[in-house]
Amino acid sequence: MSTPEVRTERFDSTLLITIDRPQARNAVNAAVAAGLAAALDELEADPDLRVGVLTGAEGTFSAGMDLKAALRGESPEIEGRGFGGLTETELTKPLIAAVEGWAMGGGFELALGCDLIVAAEDARFGLPEVKRGLIAAGGGVIRLPQRIPHHLAMEFLLTGEPVDGRRAAELGLANRVTAPGEATAVALRLAEQLTLNAPLALAAVKQIVRAAHGVPEADAFAVQRKEMADLTASADVREGITAFAERRAPRWTGK
Repeated sequence: MSTPEVRTERFDSTLLITIDRPQARNAVNAAVAAGLAAALDELEADPDLRVGVLTGAEGTFSAGMDLKAALRGESPEIEGRGFGGLTETELTKPLIAAVEGWAMGGGFELALGCDLIVAAEDARFGLPEVKRGLIAAGGGVIRLPQRIPHHLAMEFLLTGEPVDGRRAAELGLANRVTAPGEATAVALRLAEQLTLNAPLALAAVKQIVRAAHGVPEADAFAVQRKEMADLTASADVREGITAFAERRAPRWTGK
C-alpha cells in the first residue's frame, strides 16, 4: 500500500515502512500521516506480517512536523491516531524504529511510539519544540519521562538540545547502536528474531505492558490473567509445547 510519501516493502514476515520525503527531511505533513496510517493498517490486517520496521529515506528518520505545511493549514495528526497516524495508535504487532540522521521533534516522538529503537551512532534525537514556543505534544512530554530518568527527560524537554545515537543508548533509549547507514539492516535482523516467536504472545506482552502502566498491581494482574487465559486456550500454545517436545521449530498460525 505504498504512497508517494510512504513506501512499504515486505521482507518475509516483516513490513518495512519508509517515510519518503527526503527533500523535506522526511517531515510529516497530512499526506505522510495518511500514508503511515495506511501502512500500519496493512501491518495489522495481514496475518502473514508479524513485525513492522519504520525508517526514513536517504539518511534521515524524520525532522518532525512540516512547519510550512502546518502554516498552510495541514494537520500532521489523524484523529484518534495521533501525530503521523502513529503516536496514539495501539498496535498489536511489534514496531521497530530504525533511526538514521535526524529524529527531531515529532520524528523523535514517532520513534518513542515504537516498541524498539535501533539507532545509528551519528543519529540525532531531540525535542526542540520549546524553542518555537511549543511543547512535544505528540507523546514526547508524556512518554520520555517513562523511558528514562526524570531529570534526564526534563533536560531534553526544557533545553530542546539533541543527543547522538550513542548517548541515546547510554540513556536507555536505543536497543542497538549501529555504524552509520546500518540501522535499517540491523532493525530488519532484529525483526526477523521477533518473527520466530508466537504472534499472540507478542500481542499479549504489548497489551499487558500498556495496561500495567500507572495502575495498581492488582489491576495489572487482572489484565494479565485474561491474556493468559486466552493464550492458554490458543492453538499456538499447543503448537509451542508440541514443537518443544518434538525438538523442532514451531509453526505459528496466530490462532
